Amino acid sequence: MPEGVLKDEAAYFEFLCRMGDNTLVLGHRVSEWCGHSPVLEEDIALANTALDLIGQTQMWLGLAGEVEGKDRDADKLAMLRDAWDFRNCLLVEQPNGDFGQTMMRQFLFDVWHLAMLKELQNSSEQRVAEIAAKTVKEVTYHVERSADTVVGLGDGTSESHMRMQKALDLLWPYVGELFTPDAVDIAMTEAGIAPDLTKLRATFDQHVDAVLAEATLTRPDSNFAHKGGRTGSQHSEHLGHILTQMQWLQRAYPGASW
Repeated sequence: MPEGVLKDEAAYFEFLCRMGDNTLVLGHRVSEWCGHSPVLEEDIALANTALDLIGQTQMWLGLAGEVEGKDRDADKLAMLRDAWDFRNCLLVEQPNGDFGQTMMRQFLFDVWHLAMLKELQNSSEQRVAEIAAKTVKEVTYHVERSADTVVGLGDGTSESHMRMQKALDLLWPYVGELFTPDAVDIAMTEAGIAPDLTKLRATFDQHVDAVLAEATLTRPDSNFAHKGGRTGSQHSEHLGHILTQMQWLQRAYPGASW
């Protein structure tokens, strides 16, 4: 393990939890569409996206458990932590809303996720680079699909256009948090494990702007950003609702096996 990580294993664990919690919470949100999607094809596609995200969670939280060294594997980290211990960004826990809102949330996260994973392939920590190299292929497809849907609905009927613009206006304030580094992010950058978040913004904006232009959608001017999700200090009631659904079986029958 690199010297920088040895000096701050707590920051490394935190970073891994952030990556895993993002995919875990979004994966659960997307899975809520199973059996409720507007058409069968979308039902299957969203289910597959959710499975991809949960698979990625298994790798990130699995590695986090190894780094922590407290006998907590991916399942324990996912199922036995309380809401204030989760480190996901606020964007991924936002409600599904209508189909357009779900796909706009997915698109905004996908673009950030892909930019992050491409940089993580060059991580000084081999395990991180390996996970990124494996997941970047799935996320490349996620971006293609969510972008196509945003374009199709944004440049579709007047009703679909209105709904997509409304979704963008609602979710855009959560984007700023993705590019606002704190002490953990700085430590990971200095150790060569993760990229400088501020340098990802240009790549993100270029990708998003191109898709929004094709979708005839207007990016909000506001620079306001909801912050605090990754520190655990400002999670909304949405995460509590998600965990109630996700964790009830494990908490009702702790340690049970089937």
